[in-house]
Amino acid sequence: MTDPFGFLRVPRRPVPPRPVTERLNDWDEVYAGQSQLPLISEQAGRCMDCGIPFCHHGCPLGNLIPEWNAYATRGSWRDAAERLHATNNFPEFTGRLCPAPCEDACVLTINADPVTIKNVENAIADEIWARGYASPQPPERLSGKTVAVVGSGPAGLAAAQQLTRIGHTVAVYERADRIGGLLRYGIPAFKMEKQHLDRRLGQMRAEGTKFRTGVDVGGDLDATELLRRHDAVILAVGAREQRELPVPGRELSGIHQAMDYLTFANRVCEGDYAAPPVTAADKHVVIIGGGDTGSDCLGTVLRQGAASVVQLDINPEPGEARRTTEPWPVYPKVYRISHAHEEARGREGTDPRVFSSATLRFEEGRAGQVGALHLTEVEPTAREPRPDTEQRIPADLVLLALGFSGPEQGSGLIAQLGLTLDDRGNFARNACFAAETVERAGPARSRADGVFVAGDAGRGQSLVVWAIAEGRSAAAATDSYLSGSTVLPAPVAPHDRPLVA
Repeated sequence: MTDPFGFLRVPRRPVPPRPVTERLNDWDEVYAGQSQLPLISEQAGRCMDCGIPFCHHGCPLGNLIPEWNAYATRGSWRDAAERLHATNNFPEFTGRLCPAPCEDACVLTINADPVTIKNVENAIADEIWARGYASPQPPERLSGKTVAVVGSGPAGLAAAQQLTRIGHTVAVYERADRIGGLLRYGIPAFKMEKQHLDRRLGQMRAEGTKFRTGVDVGGDLDATELLRRHDAVILAVGAREQRELPVPGRELSGIHQAMDYLTFANRVCEGDYAAPPVTAADKHVVIIGGGDTGSDCLGTVLRQGAASVVQLDINPEPGEARRTTEPWPVYPKVYRISHAHEEARGREGTDPRVFSSATLRFEEGRAGQVGALHLTEVEPTAREPRPDTEQRIPADLVLLALGFSGPEQGSGLIAQLGLTLDDRGNFARNACFAAETVERAGPARSRADGVFVAGDAGRGQSLVVWAIAEGRSAAAATDSYLSGSTVLPAPVAPHDRPLVA
């Protein structure tokens, strides 16, 4: 275990990001190029090694956090790597992208500052590669069974790697020109440089996973034909149906969905464009939506050199402390500052967010281009407009970051495979398919025989850790379906939202 008095002797010290003035001038990661190991080992030593580690409850993957904290404290990076990889296929993704609900579930959070779990995980993940602990793990023998995975985001990749390593022949189908899904085109490089994704894909290819890009299953390729060719199909297509904002003026030019805008910016970093088709340079920008996608847009807008930026959030401004309705170890809705908000403060001097606000209409500027946005304050609970609070703000570029409502409704997958949707617009899933396997692999079978669902397509828009957890569970369910039993772990509990349509 770690030092039993470490949490009393050592204060919390997160790894510091690069200076705002430096990182706004490039697309490198916020934490790039810093030596972290002495600080990381010291901070890992604050772990109390609790009798009941509630950080496990806070992590959908069930990461063995106290164990790899103890190894990181002693500098035993190989052992730390083994414990981290035992539950997480892609810790280099989660260490950079996860909002760390494990830290809010840390026992220290009851009356002190939690362990810097995310920093420790990220450091171990980087050491895994730096020290050569991520060698490919091809199967010893093949099962003779084939599986198609549709979608190459974190859920699809996790399912594919698990099934490949156990001996099934897996092909991942992606309609885009590159593998990665939102990891590739939705996440800005300053949050996760694509070298981490490419490196992991290289490992998966060496293990035997096949990748097929530019294939639109449900469109160019009939899903029933794909199912005929394979023994099982896993649908990990994500929740890409973007929410709209039906207000007057929406048809004006200069109003774009956030994911389209982020994709353009990422394609510039990939070398596809010399300049993005949609840019914030020298424009007054309004971002509508207060979530992670809105924050990603904010960081991108600032790097492109916007004249000004405002971010609208319909929710009221959260307080600094937990509410009584969100007691420990629940992940609380409190006032948080992302790196993008820190950058905006550094440039503008103020937080760009306007809370409890909603858009009334867009105003036309020149030649059908948006020129301004009219907003109003809203009541915190009913979200009804407050009288006499209308404001007008300039807007040359408006980005809609309103989230997603489920898989794309126009997809041929639904009709071709006979899928149904739940009341949230996601692929409806059965709770289990065999009583003897309900605890391990139950929550992943589809109503279409041999079809399974993983990630946001069945769960709805969620976190990268949930996507990986569901991918691992779908792999366990698929293996059990193909082989009659499975030794693959299934981190999603059977009482949780089921994994298959």
